Amino acid sequence: MLFSFINYLENEKRASAHTVLAYKKDLEQFSEFLETAFAMNRLEEASHAEIRAWMVDLIEEGLSEATVNRKMATLRTFFTFLLKSEVISRDPTVKIQSLKKGRKLPTFIPENEMALLLEAANFDAGFEGQRDRMVLQVLYLTGMRLSELIGLRWHAVDLGSGQLKVLGKGKKYRIIPIATQLQKNILSYKKVFEETFSFADGNDYFIVRNNKEAAYPMMIYRIVKRYLDLFIQTTKKSPHLMRHTFATHLLNKGADLNAVKDLLGHSSLAATQVYTHNSIEKLKAVYEQAHPKA
Repeated sequence: MLFSFINYLENEKRASAHTVLAYKKDLEQFSEFLETAFAMNRLEEASHAEIRAWMVDLIEEGLSEATVNRKMATLRTFFTFLLKSEVISRDPTVKIQSLKKGRKLPTFIPENEMALLLEAANFDAGFEGQRDRMVLQVLYLTGMRLSELIGLRWHAVDLGSGQLKVLGKGKKYRIIPIATQLQKNILSYKKVFEETFSFADGNDYFIVRNNKEAAYPMMIYRIVKRYLDLFIQTTKKSPHLMRHTFATHLLNKGADLNAVKDLLGHSSLAATQVYTHNSIEKLKAVYEQAHPKA
């Protein structure tokens, strides 16, 4: 049934490759737990008791509330699929409640530190150095997701119109405008790209390895962390941090919330509103510092 479920996610739900992989890993982990703890070798035979036992086991392992809740969400989706497929007659996840967790504000890089990184970082003039610079600049100046950057191809880079066409979640395309300076830097990167690989075909990936093959997530993580380690005072140093920073800086400068939603590719405004909390905290700090009666 796992194969059928994965096929359902890919072809009917049109889930991203990253989402499909996460679901597959969660279900394989649950399957291993069932076999080890209960000598069960079929996922569809699991009841509320076995699912609850796995939940407790995950908590005892020290996993965060968010991680445990995500794994439970995977099981809910899987057993809902089985129920609709009439493989089971009762959903064993119905009474499984999510763990309560405190709302955490997205971490972001202060504007002065981000400016220092982009201005002072020493990027080598060769292909690797210019590619690394592109990774940091595109992530911060467009707010695109890691998966979107990896999947970006040259034909989606329209310098004439000053925009990028990005394939986001749910296989939906969106247009992201790019600043004049970024356009110039992309031209410089394209020149180095073509000097390294003879030419830049429209179907070539925008960010590639030294052998011209597509980049992979851990590669992008390493590039981002390498440069953030030099200039940024934060414990979290990931590509998603750049996306948080993009959204927060826009809202701090007065950008319209709906516009930021569209730029980020969020399906609902609620997902974007979390960034307004950082903006409100900044406003509070300015008020307390500047108002004579504060």
